[in-house]
Amino acid sequence: MTYVSHVRPRWSDMDVYGHVNHANMVTLLEEARIPVLFGDAVKAGLTELPKGVVVVKLGVHYRAPIVVTPETSVRVEITLTEVKAASITLAYVVHTGPEESDPVAVTAETVLAPYDTVKLRPRRLSAEETEFLKKVFADA
Repeated sequence: MTYVSHVRPRWSDMDVYGHVNHANMVTLLEEARIPVLFGDAVKAGLTELPKGVVVVKLGVHYRAPIVVTPETSVRVEITLTEVKAASITLAYVVHTGPEESDPVAVTAETVLAPYDTVKLRPRRLSAEETEFLKKVFADA
């Protein structure tokens, strides 16, 4: 299933052409996944996942510009496409507005790894974290 998040680009996210620039688009993807990977994880009683997740790989494909206005809110659909022992892969579809019918502006994919902030290295997902991720995206 697909987890839906709505994020609001900021005026400062624009480039000289009035479009959300690449670096800020990547930040919007991050903001879209924070509620599930951190907020929902904490609510589920997970303590390690919210401490650290790092991006291992990122791919972004642009289809249309996102133009920032005071009313702009974009719909970000996130799908869990793969769970491995030490990583997860999330696919994103970003619409130019808040509705599913709004044009698709960006498709993206991130490979994320849980990170041990004490040992300063990636770590394996616990069985509880794996179950949580599968459930939260299945229930979305």
